[in-house]
Amino acid sequence: MSFPTVGVLALQGNVREHLDALTACGARPVPVRRPSELDAVDGLVLPGGESTTMSKLLDVFELLEPLRARLGEGMPAYGSCAGMILLADRILDGRSDQHQLGGLDVVVRRNAFGRQVHSFETDLEFRDLEGGPVHAVFIRAPWVEKAGGNVEVLASVPYVTSEGEDPGPAAGRPVAVRQGPVLATSFHPELTGDRRVHGLFVDMVRAAR
Repeated sequence: MSFPTVGVLALQGNVREHLDALTACGARPVPVRRPSELDAVDGLVLPGGESTTMSKLLDVFELLEPLRARLGEGMPAYGSCAGMILLADRILDGRSDQHQLGGLDVVVRRNAFGRQVHSFETDLEFRDLEGGPVHAVFIRAPWVEKAGGNVEVLASVPYVTSEGEDPGPAAGRPVAVRQGPVLATSFHPELTGDRRVHGLFVDMVRAAR
């Protein structure tokens, strides 16, 4: 089995947790803060955090255009929470000066859970993953308002949560999507100890090498 080099964008957010999860899935994880470090990876994780701060720091660290270029070349990428926002082609409720990396033909509503139903946890049926539902932790998370025809919806918020509650306006919203080599989730699998989402991404990186 190959051990791909997978970067984690290390400007802000849950960097250490993603590095640990990638190690557990058989990758060689490395933090990425410079264009030269980006050049050396086979794939990249964009972690949860604060999307506007991360957007500004991409400019400060001169990573914005190099990262857009690598994504345009087909580099596999996985974004969780804020990472999903950065990878979306379009966002709602964002700042006018916020940068989008693109790669996902989706419209994402920023901080949708934080503003409407607050942070919560529930179990999700997740396509392409064996072993039963994925326990998902949402923290001021986005959701997908609209997905293009080439986007595969892997998981959506159930109409009744695993705790038997009505999720309100979140019900039925896509929270995990994939388009070719790009994967994104609204939730934080790096916080639960369930490595299956990271394992799926590492397999995507291996397939793209």
